Amino acid sequence: MLTALMLKQARRLLQCQALSLVAEVWQEHSHAILKRGMSDGHQSDSYWMRFALDAAREAERAGEVPVGAIIVAGEKLVATGANRTISDNDPTAHAEMVALRAAAKELGNYRLAGATMYVTIEPCAMCAGAIVQARIDRLVYGADDPKGGAIRSCFAILDHPRINHHVDVTSGVLVEECAAILQSFFSARR
Repeated sequence: MLTALMLKQARRLLQCQALSLVAEVWQEHSHAILKRGMSDGHQSDSYWMRFALDAAREAERAGEVPVGAIIVAGEKLVATGANRTISDNDPTAHAEMVALRAAAKELGNYRLAGATMYVTIEPCAMCAGAIVQARIDRLVYGADDPKGGAIRSCFAILDHPRINHHVDVTSGVLVEECAAILQSFFSARR
């Protein structure tokens, strides 16, 4: 007979396996896009934000808070990240952190100078600090986070005069879609 603990562990294992499968499919999808190439050599912020939204939807399907992030370097998608805090039992596994780790591994360098991060919601203090440490050149995000955003809503970490790296910030890209995915997720749980 299965105990409640065994059922909980089995559910976690299935979530982790589902998220791993999602990551494999996402990698295949992103590599196919890169092989096709870009038609005009430059893509708009909304173009790239749609990839972050796709990652957020994958997180939601895995039972995570639907936040997605991607990193673009040289007009190429080099990494994607989706929230994995529940699946990984890791409070630092925010979409931004997952994407930063993947990009550093892909590029073979913990410094991501010249890269742009696209994320569906305003990063928290932890993620803003990691963005500075990674030397991301540009941050583009969709919706503000009035309860924990550290770019301008609750804090302005990237604007602090003693920070040793400047990050250009663009907000409000596909804001309605980015906000809607989170609102829908949380309203379904209330």
